[in-house]
Amino acid sequence: TFTVEEAVETIGFGRFHIMLFLIMGSTGVAEAMEIMLIAVVSPLIRCEWQLQDWQVALVTTMVFFGYMVFSIVLGLLADRYGRWKILLLSFLWAAYFSLLTSFAPSYIWFVFLRAMVGGGVSGHAQGREENKQIIAMCSCFNCFLSLGKVFWLAGSLLIIGLASVVNPTIGWRWLIRIASIPGILLILAFKFIPESARYNVSTGNTGAALATLQRIARMNGVTMPEGVLREPAKEKGGRFKDLIHPKYLRTTLQIWIIW
Repeated sequence: TFTVEEAVETIGFGRFHIMLFLIMGSTGVAEAMEIMLIAVVSPLIRCEWQLQDWQVALVTTMVFFGYMVFSIVLGLLADRYGRWKILLLSFLWAAYFSLLTSFAPSYIWFVFLRAMVGGGVSGHAQGREENKQIIAMCSCFNCFLSLGKVFWLAGSLLIIGLASVVNPTIGWRWLIRIASIPGILLILAFKFIPESARYNVSTGNTGAALATLQRIARMNGVTMPEGVLREPAKEKGGRFKDLIHPKYLRTTLQIWIIW
C-alpha cells in the first residue's frame, strides 16, 4: 500500500508541477492587482466624491475586513466541499464584484463592492496553499515556493503601470475593468487543475484521488508506485481553542505578530 504523500514523492517533480506552479502562481498576480488597486484609485475617488481622509482609509479597511471574514467561511467550505470548487467560486466571485465596482454609483456602493472583492480574493489562498504543499513534497524544489512571491510583485507592478496610463486617459472605472481580466482568464485554466488528492482521500473517495495521482504521473512521464492507495489514520480535527493551548500559544502569537 501507499499514501498520497508517498505517491507524490515517488512521482517526483515534472511537467505537472511546473504547470501547477504557473497557474497557481498567476492567482497571486490577480490577487495583487485587486488588493493594490485601491492605492491607485483612492486619489481619484477622493476627488470625485469629495471624500475625507477617514473615508478613503475605510475602503482599504473594508477590503481586508472582507478578506478576513470570508477566509474563515471559505476555509470551512473548502474542508467540506473541496478545494477546487471553492477556488473556482472565489475567482467567479472576485471577478463579478470587481466588475460591478466599476459601475458603483456612490461611495457607499464602492466600499461594499470592494469588501465583497476582498472576500472573493480570500478564497484564492485555499487552493494555492494546498498546491504549495504538493510542490513542497518534492525534495530539492522548495525554492519554487519562494519564487511564487515574484507573481505578487508582478501583479503589483502591473497595476501601477496600468494606472499610470489608464487613469489619466479613460479613467479609474476602466482601470478596474481591465484589472479584472487576469482573474477572468484564470477561470479558463481551471480545467487543468485537479481536485486535491489529499482531500479526496480524506473524504473516502480513493478512486478520485488515485485518478488524480495517475494523471500527475502520466504528465511527468513516470510510473505510479506499486500497491493500493490507502487512507491514513484519521486524525482529530483542529479547533480554534487549540491555537491558545499552552503547547501552541507561543507559535500562534509569533505567527499573528509576523502577519
